[in-house]
Amino acid sequence: MVKTERNNMSQARTTQVGGTHYKDMNVQPWDVVDTWPIEQQIGFYRGNVLKYTMRMGTKDESLKEIQKASHYLLKLIEVMSHVGA
Repeated sequence: MVKTERNNMSQARTTQVGGTHYKDMNVQPWDVVDTWPIEQQIGFYRGNVLKYTMRMGTKDESLKEIQKASHYLLKLIEVMSHVGA
């Protein structure tokens, strides 16, 4: 399993909205994204906040979509805190 200091301290990584399909993987998608350059990580997490916010109510229930956006926002906050931005 890919481990980083940030993964060990991540609140976002220990939760999942809408199932356990990512948490059940040996290597989660976030583990891979967290190996990218910081600018790409920030862009990925920002993009997912935007995606879930904009599709609110069109795929899942509105509350679930906003919870997913909030989950990615928490991850973005963790990444930004780590780089001191």
